[in-house]
Amino acid sequence: MMDHTSAEKLNLTLIKTYFASLKNGDMETFATLFDKDVVWHQPGNHPFSGEKHGFEEIGQMVGGMMSQTAGTFVVSQDGDLMANGDLVSAPVSFSGSKGSASISMQGSDLFLIKNNKIVEVWLFSQNQTKEDAFWSA
Repeated sequence: MMDHTSAEKLNLTLIKTYFASLKNGDMETFATLFDKDVVWHQPGNHPFSGEKHGFEEIGQMVGGMMSQTAGTFVVSQDGDLMANGDLVSAPVSFSGSKGSASISMQGSDLFLIKNNKIVEVWLFSQNQTKEDAFWSA
């Protein structure tokens, strides 16, 4: 049986790979990090909000965001990752633009990891009202 500290190190490595693959546009690696039954909790009240089940739904959401922003939408790690057992918290920054509207803010992503796969993700935005307005425009 793996001790708590070793499991946390593996979980941190997994999430580092998650952000590196996003940064490098390596969607092949990105897709391998998720459990087939992953659940993604997208906050707010806009067209992309709500629970997404499975990587296909997550991919459709991200694809929609990229399409709306003509590829300018970027999410990156914005501080140290924090692990607590099967949970990893990541401070993030995200930005994008569409037409004359733009968004740039911080947030936090929380990952639940089981068997070296991301099984659930919760996102939190610094200003949900502003994010809702951006995606709804």
